[in-house]
Amino acid sequence: MTVPTVIGWREWVAFPDLGGVAVKAKVDTGARSSSLHAWDVEVVPGSSPPRLRFVLHPLENDENFGMRVEAPLVDVRDVRSSNGDVERRPVVRTALSLAGRRFRIDLTLTRRDEMGFRMLLGRSAIRRRFVVDPNRSFAAGGTTVTPPAHHRHSREDRHPLAQPELVLNFPVAGGR
Repeated sequence: MTVPTVIGWREWVAFPDLGGVAVKAKVDTGARSSSLHAWDVEVVPGSSPPRLRFVLHPLENDENFGMRVEAPLVDVRDVRSSNGDVERRPVVRTALSLAGRRFRIDLTLTRRDEMGFRMLLGRSAIRRRFVVDPNRSFAAGGTTVTPPAHHRHSREDRHPLAQPELVLNFPVAGGR
């Protein structure tokens, strides 16, 4: 039996299959599913099995930097939020890296503009892998603003064909 790793109530996670991008996540044992902040979600035309293309905005308080990525669509689920509202969300499956462990995770995609974290890591993803210490933050490394070194990759370290498409959104002249 593997001994679960201790993590804090907030941690940096990385997505190796989505360009290696690191995202600060809130670990929420009250939420069954995990969710990720995504924009411009669309089905990739002609993909079989179906794949979704979407834009990640991994940096808090920065909507100007985004990465267009793709992942397999595995389901569409009704998810009840903490305020009781039900939202139908697409679910993608991808690899997640946390505290030196890499595993597959199902993620619902939604707009988390008003939320404090770009990602919510739910109990189905951490069950039998991690124990949460609510008194700790970033037990797996990193700081409030900097991911741990093993989640930071220079763009040159990765194969150029594996690069997600960068999306830079700049305000239009005249402030529109």
